[in-house]
Amino acid sequence: MGKKKKGYDKLPTYDSDNFSSNDGMDDDDFVNQHSRSQQMMRKQDESLDVLSEGVLRLGEMSIGIHEELSQQNKMLDGLDEDLDKAAFSLDVVTKKTQELIKKSGGCKYFAVIVVLVFVVLLLFLLIIYT
Repeated sequence: MGKKKKGYDKLPTYDSDNFSSNDGMDDDDFVNQHSRSQQMMRKQDESLDVLSEGVLRLGEMSIGIHEELSQQNKMLDGLDEDLDKAAFSLDVVTKKTQELIKKSGGCKYFAVIVVLVFVVLLLFLLIIYT
């Protein structure tokens, strides 16, 4: 067995012939190296704790983003349905308007009707403001 120093009576000592990792080190060097190793491990643990907290926050944020995107997808699907209905209604109105123009004699009569409506409105405004 190796030497025991005062204050380190409870620490195990190793014979340098039997313990190859303690080659050329006395007990103080071994204790100091072990202490530095533990301090480094504590710092690594603290860093891992900080990293773990960051990962948890990132996970929570990603869940929130997923929920928000799901809601927005539902709203977009509803908007798409509404647009399809509006497009269908517009097609129906356009076809009926085209049929009405054909029945009324084509674009010539339609232009005459628009001009007459404009004249009537102009006369009505003149009557009101005079």
